[in-house]
Amino acid sequence: MALFTFLFFTIMVAVLTWWITRGKSNDTEDGFFLAGRSLSGLVIAGSLLLTNLSTEQLVGLNGGAFKEGLSVMAWEVIAGCSLVVMALFFLPRYLKSGITTIPQFLEERYGAGVRALTTGVFIVAYMLILLPFVLYSAAAALSAMLDLPTALGITQVQTIWLVVAFVAIVGSGYAIFGGLRAVAISDTFNGAGLLVGGSLITYFALRYVAGAEGSIMDVFEVVSKENPDAFVSIGREGEDIDSIAPLFTGVLLLNFFYWCTNQQIIQRTFGAKNLAEGQKGVLLAAFFKILAPLILILPGILALHIAQSNEAFNTTLLDASGERNNDLVYGSLVRLVLPSALTGFFAAVVVGSILSTFNSVLNSSATLFSLGVYKQVLKPDASHLDVVRSGQICSAVVAVLSAIAAPLVFMGRDGIFGYFQSLNGVYFIPLLAIILFGFANRTASGRSAVITALVGLVVMLWGTFFDGTVSESAGVAAVDGWVKTYFHSGYHFMGAVFVGLLGFQWALSELAGMKRDQPYVQQDAKAVDLTPWKPAPIVGGLLVLAVLSIYAVLAQ
Repeated sequence: MALFTFLFFTIMVAVLTWWITRGKSNDTEDGFFLAGRSLSGLVIAGSLLLTNLSTEQLVGLNGGAFKEGLSVMAWEVIAGCSLVVMALFFLPRYLKSGITTIPQFLEERYGAGVRALTTGVFIVAYMLILLPFVLYSAAAALSAMLDLPTALGITQVQTIWLVVAFVAIVGSGYAIFGGLRAVAISDTFNGAGLLVGGSLITYFALRYVAGAEGSIMDVFEVVSKENPDAFVSIGREGEDIDSIAPLFTGVLLLNFFYWCTNQQIIQRTFGAKNLAEGQKGVLLAAFFKILAPLILILPGILALHIAQSNEAFNTTLLDASGERNNDLVYGSLVRLVLPSALTGFFAAVVVGSILSTFNSVLNSSATLFSLGVYKQVLKPDASHLDVVRSGQICSAVVAVLSAIAAPLVFMGRDGIFGYFQSLNGVYFIPLLAIILFGFANRTASGRSAVITALVGLVVMLWGTFFDGTVSESAGVAAVDGWVKTYFHSGYHFMGAVFVGLLGFQWALSELAGMKRDQPYVQQDAKAVDLTPWKPAPIVGGLLVLAVLSIYAVLAQ
């Protein structure tokens, strides 16, 4: 029954997406990569949320909440502030340039060298890191939720390969044949399903803790008495976010890059029919991100309460070695509290969120390659149809390579969520630095940006992965120890590197003479109507106030 409802919901989304997008042209670059610049605010909001939400949030954040309580909400709530900045500051500038990719915007600001560098960084990161992670997490989640090895009579390893192939084929179908329009529409359907399904898990978990005769509203008091730190916005000493400071260093910077400059996420905002609709969509997404802890954090907190009194549930959280594995928390909670009739539906919702992330990243990879490599370097005189076809071929190749890499890179590795996040930080910080500096300084040259980005990549690689054990040099070990002492939080290290890179690029520009011949002046491409949504500043201010209020009220 669960497998049937899973297949039914998955097929229904595909059919509805085809029905809505049928007859729409994907033969032009704007049509294939930007949905013909026709997306409404509601579609943009749904696509933003579903591209972001996947198993790393459902599994990783709930597992983090199980261990550290409400403090892990920073990744969701602070995102609300980042999206406000996106709507009011970044989006008007992006739409004014009429761009399709972030590297295209950087070429306009800095030159072809910066576009080439950032295009390469994005494509490599998506193909060898992000897409394999999405595919593997999809396989692991679906295998556990539907008990596929038993149902199909195959081994766990065979199941992983089978599900990876399934997600790759279905996800690439949306991206290759439907373009961004199909991706965004399917995102909206899956977004509605995830909100409903995730809310049901929270409700049934609250109902389970309350008991047959208890009140859901009393659950929070019961949980707080047993775990006084469960609903505190700032974590205890030694936890990931153990003070207010990391919120203003690495956490905020990673959020800014992710929501304001990451091609995978913001490409659907470039497809807005006008600035007003784009701002509505981004701000609506910000509102839902502030509420996201109800789905992504609260179940993990409730799971800890259940585990402290339910030995059978606690046993389901142990891995093969007998150690508690926080990555098993969410799946175990779903099996415990969700009625069996809904299991297939929720599995389809989870896989839908994974498909959303996969096909969106695939579409972004094709966009970067077709417009940044194929049209710029390989075939400058290519027709619109040639460019679209190159994107479709790129999507197919990237899908195959990422499917092959997924089990090879992540299978058998402990702590894949932390490993994945550490890889992201390596390129997030350098690229954000040169983008923001380009906004603030109109004379800095592309040469200064390339040097700054390369230096930043080297420094972040060292700070992220080097622990002093690979060298016998006392001096090297001493420097590494100094970093670990004064930047005990990796977020502080990211913040320090970011500020250092801004200062470094300023020095290259102002002291080393790496300036443009003429100051940069942004031109209006007149791609869409740039009339802003009048209430946007007020709505944005209220959303930021809501974030600050949540932290103030819940801080103890």
